[in-house]
Amino acid sequence: MREINTSVIAQTVEQLYIQACYHIGEDVKNLLDKARKTEESPVGKWILQQLLDNIDASHREQLPLCQDTGMAVVFIELGQDVHITGGSLTEAVNEGVRRGCRKGYLRKSVLSPLKRENTGDNTPAVLHLELTEGNRVKITVSPKGFGSENMSRLAMLKPADGIEGIKNFVLDTVVRAGANPCPPIIVGIGIGGTMEKAAFLAKKALLREAGRPNPDPDTAGLEREILHNINATGIGPQGMGGRNTALAVHIDTFPTHLAGLPVAVNIQCHAARHAQKVI
Repeated sequence: MREINTSVIAQTVEQLYIQACYHIGEDVKNLLDKARKTEESPVGKWILQQLLDNIDASHREQLPLCQDTGMAVVFIELGQDVHITGGSLTEAVNEGVRRGCRKGYLRKSVLSPLKRENTGDNTPAVLHLELTEGNRVKITVSPKGFGSENMSRLAMLKPADGIEGIKNFVLDTVVRAGANPCPPIIVGIGIGGTMEKAAFLAKKALLREAGRPNPDPDTAGLEREILHNINATGIGPQGMGGRNTALAVHIDTFPTHLAGLPVAVNIQCHAARHAQKVI
């Protein structure tokens, strides 16, 4: 049994929260650069260059990439041979977010849903905890801005709706979103399970290396088809028209009940922020 103190968890979350808000991965940058090279709209091409310049400036100046530094969504894969010492794991995560918000000068965006009173430090985080084998802890911090989060949707489709129903629902969701989620977007899709499982799958799908296909060939084919359909809408970069509305479509699936077909769409803006560390 390996022991890990909560102080290590808090320090790791703090570092990852700041890192995610300041830096965009090479996977996303590469897709943006590819989109810039293939974009036929002059305005769209100019916008994509501005997004790339902003990423470089954020890295160079050590400043948040976007003014909406998001609500902290934290995924922890906890090895079953790890013993957390020194207090509450949940509180350690929130302490890390609290310190990261302060040290990174990240916007305080979290408040109570009914009274609308700001918590003042971007806590509490949304924590997803998964038990795994081994004695390691993998922590992923994904700040989620609400320009894109607000455009996400869930549908409990009928089994008879089938794959065509899934494609139609996803496309309708993207068209309804329009320019609001700051395209070009990455679209996470969760299919199967129950209502909450589909939503979790859609959110977690966004953590995949941008553009890496699902290992299942049929699912990967569906990803390509939906991506093509989305880019055929002509919404384009920042909704100003063009061929690059989405950079990637990521689908994750889970077995579901014979009477249902849950589908969730979680849209991510071009600032696909997340940072990860194994301790």
